[in-house]
Amino acid sequence: MTTLFIADLHLDPDRPEITRLFGEFLETGAKGADALYILGDLFESWVGDDDPSEAGAFVADGLARLGESGVPVFFMHGNRDFMLGRDYAARAGIRILPDPSVIELYERPVLLMHGDTLCTGDVEYQKVRAQVRNPVWREHMLSQPLQARLAFAQQARAASQARQGEMKSAGTMETITDASPDAIEETFRRYGINTLIHGHTHRPAIHELDIGGCPHRRIVLGDWYEQGSVLRAHPDGSFDLATL
Repeated sequence: MTTLFIADLHLDPDRPEITRLFGEFLETGAKGADALYILGDLFESWVGDDDPSEAGAFVADGLARLGESGVPVFFMHGNRDFMLGRDYAARAGIRILPDPSVIELYERPVLLMHGDTLCTGDVEYQKVRAQVRNPVWREHMLSQPLQARLAFAQQARAASQARQGEMKSAGTMETITDASPDAIEETFRRYGINTLIHGHTHRPAIHELDIGGCPHRRIVLGDWYEQGSVLRAHPDGSFDLATL
């Protein structure tokens, strides 16, 4: 018995080998699990449920088969696929969770997040996030023709890559884009839960923390750019963070 957690797959037509790896994971490694949680950025970009990408169709079929086998699948929006909606969720047989969400994991409360809201040091990103997560902005974007939305996604991706390049050149990439210690501590205190699982930062690790004299655990999921990162949670409260 295990519950599986993954994030930041960034599936994209330019990297078909990772999409195939995910398909193999759904057919083998995820079969028989108690549940699968996808904590955001399943796709590199998502401009609406009318997106005709082959990767989207392939993933929907694989997730639907996994759900039909008896494994419930839960999805949380990331910063790349926040426009994934009810139509695609219905096709894939997945349930969309709000960010953040508290779940009962083997009779223990666990807080789930994508993780981008923890990166409070990245002020520029947080401004953009606030804009694009506005329901009015989302409705306006989805009303645009598909080709216009695809072009916007390409421009946004290029801008993101350029900004990352600037931060790397300035030597600020590691600090600005990582989760803020203050935000982590404030989140633990706000929810009163001692285990947090999130993605987004692409820095896989299990952090044991002392907050207010009490043990806390922050588990960061890895990305799927070159390999698959999977967290396995066991009924005894233990976790294994592994690569495929």
